[in-house]
Amino acid sequence: MRNWPFGAGWAAIFISGLAICADFREKRAMRKGHRPSKPPSNRPRFWGRHAVSAALANPNRVCRKLWATREAASALQIPNGLTVAFAEAPDLGRMVPADAPHQGLVLEVDPLEDVWLGDLLAEGAGDTRPLLVLDQVTDPHNVGAILRSAAAFDALGIVTQDRHAPPESGALAKSASGALEIVPWVRVVNLARALEEIAEAGFWRIGLTGHSNRLLGDAIGTARVALVLGAEGEGMRANTEAHCDELAKLPISDKMESLNVSNAAAIALYAAASARQ
Repeated sequence: MRNWPFGAGWAAIFISGLAICADFREKRAMRKGHRPSKPPSNRPRFWGRHAVSAALANPNRVCRKLWATREAASALQIPNGLTVAFAEAPDLGRMVPADAPHQGLVLEVDPLEDVWLGDLLAEGAGDTRPLLVLDQVTDPHNVGAILRSAAAFDALGIVTQDRHAPPESGALAKSASGALEIVPWVRVVNLARALEEIAEAGFWRIGLTGHSNRLLGDAIGTARVALVLGAEGEGMRANTEAHCDELAKLPISDKMESLNVSNAAAIALYAAASARQ
């Protein structure tokens, strides 16, 4: 211990006082409604009935702890062994982003295990389900909504970059409305190489862009398709476009320049589903 001018006894009292003040500030912050400590960066918290119930029902999802109101918990199938903490709705509201519609449920989970592209392509070798490829789409609400559309139109899965895509999160799971648990999500380091592997598996790669003169319905044909979409504003990168077999556009009015990427994905998936009928 350093040489304190008033002796070691005063130093011990001083350090003890600091600890008491820190404890007081922490308790006062909680009384004022400050949020509790965040979960570990690799352990997201989901909220909302659909996201939580789907995660609980997924045998591949490791669920760590559930916070719930008694009313909300009574409507769930809670696995044996899961730690459950009952809480009031205002307390749950402090565990999630402001105004997040938690519906009385907050679930802490581990991220799902990685899905390998080769395994996904092998799984879909015997069918005509479409594949979605997202080029630097980073907004969690958009990716969640795309997962929901992918589930609705029975897509094989989605492929994104590892670094330029959002991690699993409460906002993404809420937007996906349970689809995060049922749609395979492949993260790759190099999207161009992934597109080459997708082509080798027999997919016709169609990049969606407003600069094309060809309509998506004409481009789909009868082949298995991989639909490639870029981020809003920037669109697909040049190297991504170069790894597409064809570029196409949606038949939207001249009154609107473009669509939200999640809306465009839903329409493209509908077109692909209609072509398979």
